[in-house]
Amino acid sequence: MAIQPIRLFGDPVLRRPALEVVDFDKELRRLVSDLTDTMLDAPGAGLAAPQIGVGLRVFTWYVDGQVGHLVNPDLSLSEEIQDGDEGCLSLPGLTYDCRRARSVVARGFDMHGEPVVVEGSDLLARALQHETDHLDGVLFIDRLDEAARKAAMKQIRESDWFGLEKPAVKVSPHRTHGLGF
Repeated sequence: MAIQPIRLFGDPVLRRPALEVVDFDKELRRLVSDLTDTMLDAPGAGLAAPQIGVGLRVFTWYVDGQVGHLVNPDLSLSEEIQDGDEGCLSLPGLTYDCRRARSVVARGFDMHGEPVVVEGSDLLARALQHETDHLDGVLFIDRLDEAARKAAMKQIRESDWFGLEKPAVKVSPHRTHGLGF
């Protein structure tokens, strides 16, 4: 439907836990469409509603050629762990090694209110975890070890988009840096 501006680190909406969706209506379907269009345009492997300024528990993903969405997700994580590069459309230009569960079973709903179960491993598992974190007000840099987090914060402070009087709101110009979620 429409490409929306992506909120960048520093915007308070990224740190607020999102509200559960209770109305599976036309507005929700428009939100899923906007999330999908914005994610594909950026391009990214996922995008959560708070990243476009909407505080609802909804996200989309694009992994291995498959586009999907999930409303009100609940994740069951494997005990097996993976380390891998992770980036974020709300933190343009940053890519860091981040530890995640190797596989995930995600339960939730589609935009019509029908129950959905998504099982994924590797990159899909990473995307599902990353986007669910966004719904909880958690950014991937919060999951980095102390040294990596310190380096990430230094990189953020030195970026051209950080430190503006008002948090920047724009579509990420970084189309080829890392795995943007």
